[in-house]
Amino acid sequence: MFTRRLLMGAALAAPMAPLALRPALAQSWRSAYPELVFAIIPAENASGVINRYTPFCESLGKALGTKVTLRVANDYAAVIEGQRAGNIHIASYGPSSFARALMTGAQVEAFAIEVNLDGTKGYYSVFYVKADSPYQDIPSLRGKNLGLVDPNSTSGNNVPRFALNKMGIKPEEFFSRVVYTGSHENAVIALQQGTVDVCANWWNDEQESNLLRMDRKGMVKAADFRIIFKSDQIVNSPLAYLTTLPAELRAAIRTAVLELPQKDKAAFDAIYEGKQLPWAPVDNAAYQPIIELNRFVDSLRRQRG
Repeated sequence: MFTRRLLMGAALAAPMAPLALRPALAQSWRSAYPELVFAIIPAENASGVINRYTPFCESLGKALGTKVTLRVANDYAAVIEGQRAGNIHIASYGPSSFARALMTGAQVEAFAIEVNLDGTKGYYSVFYVKADSPYQDIPSLRGKNLGLVDPNSTSGNNVPRFALNKMGIKPEEFFSRVVYTGSHENAVIALQQGTVDVCANWWNDEQESNLLRMDRKGMVKAADFRIIFKSDQIVNSPLAYLTTLPAELRAAIRTAVLELPQKDKAAFDAIYEGKQLPWAPVDNAAYQPIIELNRFVDSLRRQRG
């Protein structure tokens, strides 16, 4: 349903001012925007977000000549609402949360997409169980507890619900409990502690996943868990800015972000630890299949009453 067009993406064409006018325009937007706010959905704990993205914000601020402030959101909805209100100028989304922002009227535009080491622009939703558990597939987990991430998470909620529906499974009826843990890290921790028996999470490939990141940070051992289900490929996460920003500012942000991996490799590596290639241009059309996915999951929720 949502996989055929997932890797669509094209460079955005931004209107550019005549060369002679650009210095004046740049000065104009800097006066109007002495500070830009960058926010990211909470895929990990707050300290992890700060460590990964502070160098990025500092580097972006230097390139733009204006302050870029990092905002650590409490949940996915906070980023969506922040952009709807115009309080967050630039955001790093998951696919479903970005699609939700578009669906709820936020004036946002995707301009950069994550790229895997093999050049692909997609990732997967997986279900983890403990390595020593008896569970080999989803049907064997009837009556157990399921850990999801956030209602606006792609790999942590919407794709899992889509996949379970294809299996003929209604999560709230099939499982004893369905728990929203708040972040991908919290979902794995809930599984580790036995709060849930299976959890949904993101997985790029054998070289990178949330679980491997947690292993590198000493939070868990990846070998203690195993995958019992992997979804079809999902389009990778975007960076997006407000379309209400001046065209000259949007062009400057896009250029600075796309050039940052080459101009400040240390800041880029702080985010991805060498597990991603530089961002590539993208536009909103790449996320139309995710809007369709969100609508499908919304219909399942209405059926639950």
